Amino acid sequence: MPLDEIQTELGADRRILSEKVDALNRRYRHHSATDVLRGALLDGGDIALVSSFGAESVVLLHMVAVSDKSTPVIFVDTQMLFTETLVYQAEVAERLGLSNLRIIQADQDDVERADPYRALHTHNTDACCTLRKTIPLQRALRGFEGWITGRKRFQAGSRDALDFFEVEDGTGRIKVNPLAHWAPEDVRAYMDENRLPRHPLVAKGYPSIGCAPCTSPVKPGEDPRAGRWRDQNKEECGIHFVDGKMVRTGEQA
Repeated sequence: MPLDEIQTELGADRRILSEKVDALNRRYRHHSATDVLRGALLDGGDIALVSSFGAESVVLLHMVAVSDKSTPVIFVDTQMLFTETLVYQAEVAERLGLSNLRIIQADQDDVERADPYRALHTHNTDACCTLRKTIPLQRALRGFEGWITGRKRFQAGSRDALDFFEVEDGTGRIKVNPLAHWAPEDVRAYMDENRLPRHPLVAKGYPSIGCAPCTSPVKPGEDPRAGRWRDQNKEECGIHFVDGKMVRTGEQA
């Protein structure tokens, strides 16, 4: 097939996907997070939840467990996580009865080649995130039509226009953000009402938790994500980027 015909076909597919996402956002505009999640699991095709098992992750994990415990749950072990995160991940997965947990890591040959001394994060955090998180996740998501994230508008300026549904540029997948419109108090209330276990580092001043070398405690009054890549011009780990560009969180072009 000539290149111009391929580009035309891809453009048509993109328009169809964008129209589907726009329709979903209109349909679920005034619905709850639970409705959005259940709708995605029922009508979204082959879909997975991607979870960091971080400070607020247990909310979506619980919603998925209540809806369908067999939903694929992908956890990226960057091999640079806090020990507390690994212990918490195992405890939460067992408590909620998640039966389709998939723990993935970077290809060890890639790690040995690009970061043999585990020091890449000290001079190029973007490259480290790409190696240890973005590439493994994109591999794990092959074959899925969409994935569920725990992103929320209040978490960062790059997320302040986040919709429930969005097109992931360059992959042909849909991303579902059931908690997009939640406020911090909504998260706390859900955890309290369902008696869900907190990540142990939250009580030690870590409201947002990533890899150990790039996460620090947050002082009172600071932005909850201030401890992520502190003093760097960086807000995202990279899994919400495609081909080096941030996936748009607002209106789909």
